[in-house]
Amino acid sequence: MYGKVIKPILDKVMALILIVVFSIPMVLIFISVKISSKGPAVFKQKRFGKDTTQFVLYKFRNMTYEAPILANREFDNLNTYLTPLGKILRESSLDELPQLFNILLGHMSFIGPRPLAETDKTVIDLRQKSGADRVLPGITGLAQVNGRNQISDENKAELDSQYADSVSFVLDMQIIILTLTKVFRKEGIYKER
Repeated sequence: MYGKVIKPILDKVMALILIVVFSIPMVLIFISVKISSKGPAVFKQKRFGKDTTQFVLYKFRNMTYEAPILANREFDNLNTYLTPLGKILRESSLDELPQLFNILLGHMSFIGPRPLAETDKTVIDLRQKSGADRVLPGITGLAQVNGRNQISDENKAELDSQYADSVSFVLDMQIIILTLTKVFRKEGIYKER
């Protein structure tokens, strides 16, 4: 009941509220990114979501326009590609704000396995095998609060599967609290694109 009915309603209502609340900051960030570095203000990338179907994910661009499209673990030095403003956006997780529109459109949830790009094929395949792709991807999730990209692909997929098997309001609240704690402490902020 919660996962199929209540959670999607809560997601869309909260996304709409937060879009209104953060509308002015989002406009200011959009303008700041646009005038501070070459390229579009919003980074768009095809990601794999529920049932391994693709959708376009939105983020404020935090890297230089010339940065190669690689999985974060494939960069020799990810920091060299971050713009000065992008570093601040990434540290504060403000670069994730456009994903509120992904939630409103029904592509994502606040909590769920992170939507993956084609560069993360191993985890995508593991999620399909375990059934972890049967829930909407999230802005944060169980794997994100348990090591993010510092854990193996197998561990990440296993945590994603555990979440899909036990979606509940209590678990979602625990993940939100842990996520806010990690954002406040700036833990793992350079590990994900």
